[in-house]
Amino acid sequence: MEERLQKVLAKAGLGSRRQMEDWIREGRVEVDGKRAELGQKVSDRQRIVVDGRRLHLKPADASAPEVLVYHKPLGEVCSRDDPEGRPTVFHKLPRPRQGRWISVGRLDINTSGLLLFTTDGELAHRLMHPSREIEREYAVRLLGHVDMPMLERLVDGVELEDGKAHFAAVEESGGTGANRWFHVILKEGRNREVRRLWESQGVTVSRLTRVRYGPIILERKLRKGESRPLHAAEMKALYQAAGLDVPVIVAPVPEKHVRRPSHRPKQHEARKRHRR
Repeated sequence: MEERLQKVLAKAGLGSRRQMEDWIREGRVEVDGKRAELGQKVSDRQRIVVDGRRLHLKPADASAPEVLVYHKPLGEVCSRDDPEGRPTVFHKLPRPRQGRWISVGRLDINTSGLLLFTTDGELAHRLMHPSREIEREYAVRLLGHVDMPMLERLVDGVELEDGKAHFAAVEESGGTGANRWFHVILKEGRNREVRRLWESQGVTVSRLTRVRYGPIILERKLRKGESRPLHAAEMKALYQAAGLDVPVIVAPVPEKHVRRPSHRPKQHEARKRHRR
C-alpha cells in the first residue's frame, strides 16, 4: 500500500506532517537515491533516507500508531536529555514498536499529572495546535483569597506578558483555608499558563496536576511514574478530537469503561460555592 511521503514520515514519529513537508522542500529526504518530491507516494519497500540516515519502514499492519498515557511525578523534566542530570519523563517509557515517542505538550518540573506520548507526529501536532482548542483540565491547590469577581476576570481574560489569556472554565472543588482546590480548563498550552493566570490575581499555586487532556482522563489507579497504552475506544476518541482519520487499531488490553470525574467544570461558567 502506498501513502504520501510526508504522511509516512510523520507516522514514523519524525515530526508533524507540515514539518515533514518543509523537510522535503529543503531536500533533506531522498527516495530510492533521488531527491524526494512533495506529495509523492511511497511504499514500505522503497529506500527512504532522511538527513543521510535510512528510515526503516515496517509493513502497515506492524506500524500502527501507538499512544501512551503517563502519570508524571514532580521532579521530572519533559526534555529527552537534561544537562543538569535531572530525571526525564522519557526514561520510564517502554520502547515503541517503531519510531520514537513524541510528547504531546509539556508539564514543568513542579507540575504532575497526565502526559500523552505518541509515535504519530501528525496526531501530536494536531493535539497541541491552538486551532483545535483541545481542552486541558487541571486540579489546582491555591494559597490566597479567591472571590467571585476574580473568577469572572479569569474566565473573561487577563493580560499576560505574552498576550491575553483566560480559563475556559473554573470551578471550586473543595477544601478550606490553605487547601482550597479548583478545577480549571484551558484550550491552549502556553508556558506555565495556569500558574501565571492565578499569579496575575495575587494568588499562589501550591500544587498543580493535569487530570485530563482532550477526551483522555488520568485514572486514579495509574500510579505516578507509570504508563499504559490507550484502549481502542480512547484512541478513536483522541483521533476524532484531533480531526484525523481513525487508524486501524488493535487494543493492547481489554476495553474498560472510564468514568469521567463528577466535578468536571461546565464550560464558559465560573462558580463559587459558599459555606454558610
